Amino acid sequence: MTLIRITKKFDFEMAHALMGYDGLCKNIHGHSYKLFVTVTGQPLQDDKSPKNGMVLDFSLLKDIVKKSIIEKYDHSLVLNSNMPESLIKPLKKNYERIILMQSQPTTENIIIEIAKILKSKLPKNVKLFSIRLYETDSSYAEWYASDN
Repeated sequence: MTLIRITKKFDFEMAHALMGYDGLCKNIHGHSYKLFVTVTGQPLQDDKSPKNGMVLDFSLLKDIVKKSIIEKYDHSLVLNSNMPESLIKPLKKNYERIILMQSQPTTENIIIEIAKILKSKLPKNVKLFSIRLYETDSSYAEWYASDN
């Protein structure tokens, strides 16, 4: 049994603010995120299939991540749902893409949410292996299935 990992990179823009934080990140600010999704599986062994040798067609992985992650988070503002309604209500009134999380919208918490979503969307023959989410060029969080 040969297991192979394949990875696809995605880019999106997102803003967030950390409620009650003691630094600059308490203010609404944005990042150019880079998301790397790695899945693992056995390459298809079917000489009659044009997908012979593939773990998963990269275009299928792209569609899954785009529809379930990128379309949700790209150009959105992510906030802690415990923020006062007096702050959230005018934002919702004036802007369309407001996402409220049950926790602080840190890169770490966002990557946990991404993992939950992707695990439920992938075909049964592949498994989510890891996710790497860059918030800046020099700062990122990683999620590994083997750790969870």
